[in-house]
Formats: sequence, C-alpha cells, structure tokens
Amino acid sequence: MGLGLRNFTERNNNGQPDLDTENGEELMHMQRGVDLGLANLPPISSGTLYITTKQVIWLSDVDNTKGYAIDFLSISLHAVSRDPDAYPHPCLYTQIDTNAEEDGSENSDSESSDIQDLSRITEMRLIPSDPSQLDTLFQVFCECAELNPEPNDEEGEEHDWVFSADQMEGEEEEEEGYISPNPPNSLGQSNGNHDLARTVLELHINDQRFEDAEEMEHDEDGTHN
Repeated sequence: MGLGLRNFTERNNNGQPDLDTENGEELMHMQRGVDLGLANLPPISSGTLYITTKQVIWLSDVDNTKGYAIDFLSISLHAVSRDPDAYPHPCLYTQIDTNAEEDGSENSDSESSDIQDLSRITEMRLIPSDPSQLDTLFQVFCECAELNPEPNDEEGEEHDWVFSADQMEGEEEEEEGYISPNPPNSLGQSNGNHDLARTVLELHINDQRFEDAEEMEHDEDGTHN
C-alpha cells in the first residue's frame, strides 16, 4: 500500500514534474486541461495531468506552488464516471487507500476549498475539459496499474484481475486454469479490492454453468431420439 495523496511541487525548468528516472520512472501520458476533484471539495482548476509508470501527478497551470501526486499502489480502484447523478462532470473516479484511521474527518464540507489533511482524502476525480479523453485515461491507468502489483501479494498470485476459479469459488479446477474476469467493455478496474472482480467472475462462472446445462439437455434429447 502506498501513502495516499501528497503535495508535489518538484518541477523542472520546463515546468514539468521531476521524475525518478534513475530508478526507471517514465512518463506514460500527459493530458492538459484537467480539473482535480478531491473528496467532496469543489474542483481545482486548471492543471496538467502526468501519468508515469509509478504515479499520477497533477500540476496547477495557474499556481506553480500547487500540485498533487499519488502512487499507483495507493489507488485501489479507478473507473469512468459519466452519470450526472453521481457527479456533475464526466470524470475518471479513483478510490485511494490511506494509512489514516477512518474517523469521519475527511473534508466533506463542499463550501470549503481548504484541504486540511491529504492523508485522509479517499476519493479523487480527474475531470478533463475534453470528456472524449476519458477512455484513453482509463486505459493508461489500467496499463500502469499492471506495472505496480501489490508488494505483499502471495508468491505466484496473479494480478487482481486474473484469478483461479478454485481460489475464488472453491470449485474444481477449470480446464483453462485461470480466467480473466475483465470484460472487453468494462468501465472499472479494481487495483487492490477483489469485490468488483469477484462479482464479474461469478457471473462468468454462472454463465458457463448455464451453457453446460444446455449442452447436457441437448445431448439427452439426442439420445432419446
């Protein structure tokens, strides 16, 4: 687990973030015109988003002293949100794992723009000025999440989106061994929480059982003929 959201002000002469290139950190994607929503606070505008192989960095375009970063290890889930009932603007929604104890003190006052304690921020929204870029941002997040598996994973355990059917359901080993429950049109990915992936896997297994039952019924009808 990472340390949650943190301030980031290290910029190079070009105004871009200083990366840890000596340890292999590389820039994967840059997106201009991105507002930042933290918890229930009003969005912060406007900034540039930098996605690297290790972290997500947002730097303000109007205040060189303002910026935030979060390691991919701290992001437990990310998903595209286009439902205006959930949030007024299309965005990439993320959940953040933190080491802070939950005491209800997360900044929930929507009238205040003051961020008291970043370690208690558990939700972040990236709001591009061009909503058509959301799918691209989501895909880059998926790729970078794959590059940052949980360090405490048991030996031999696959990434969260790839599970053994017998590990999840206690069933007999499937013929293909491992099943990827990530559907082609998925709009969400769990980086550290198995609940969403488990639900998709259960649907996959139930569909397979239904197909097997149909095949058995068809074979029995053929036998009687």
